[in-house]
Amino acid sequence: MREQYATAGLSEAELPADPMDQFARWFKEAAADGCAVHEPNAMVVSTADAEGRPSSRTVLLKGFDERGFVFFTNYESRKARELAANPHVSLLFPWHATARQVIVSGVAERVARAETVAYFRTRPHGSQLGAWASAQSSVLAARADLDRAYADLAARYPEGEQVPVPPHWGGFRVTPHALEFWQGRADRLHDRLRYTRRPPSTTWHVDRLSP
Repeated sequence: MREQYATAGLSEAELPADPMDQFARWFKEAAADGCAVHEPNAMVVSTADAEGRPSSRTVLLKGFDERGFVFFTNYESRKARELAANPHVSLLFPWHATARQVIVSGVAERVARAETVAYFRTRPHGSQLGAWASAQSSVLAARADLDRAYADLAARYPEGEQVPVPPHWGGFRVTPHALEFWQGRADRLHDRLRYTRRPPSTTWHVDRLSP
């Protein structure tokens, strides 16, 4: 299976100096009404354990600004345990409908507890209960056990009653050190422009990569 990309290109001249501005531009276009991208905030988060063995999963981006990209998870999950042992992480935004992808390389650290609490309060009631019901990444004997745990929580915290924030749940912020913007082009001659920041400089440098 193969598709010929016929989209417009991406040139160095049109890039802003800050890659987060470029990300915001593409994200806005991916999220625009009428765009075919489903859940543009869905990203593949890749981590590696202390021995370098990788793992990946799809997570929803919940915020981004000049500091980086934020997502939330169970701190006892596989991804969180791996980030505790090795904070280096890769994010991939696969916006196939626009023949674009963004790849972020960076370092993850936990967000402040106040930020976690503020976000948790915006989650739907059912999702708040789910954060308690699921011991994420642990072995589950049967689906019925998960459903039973959720039902017990729903009885304890009915709709309209505040659900406490789980102590084992919270956010990570990925501070990027490289961002690659990939634009599909005809004949597999894609545009790949990568921002990198070379310490101690705070200025971003752009390289064009071969497709």
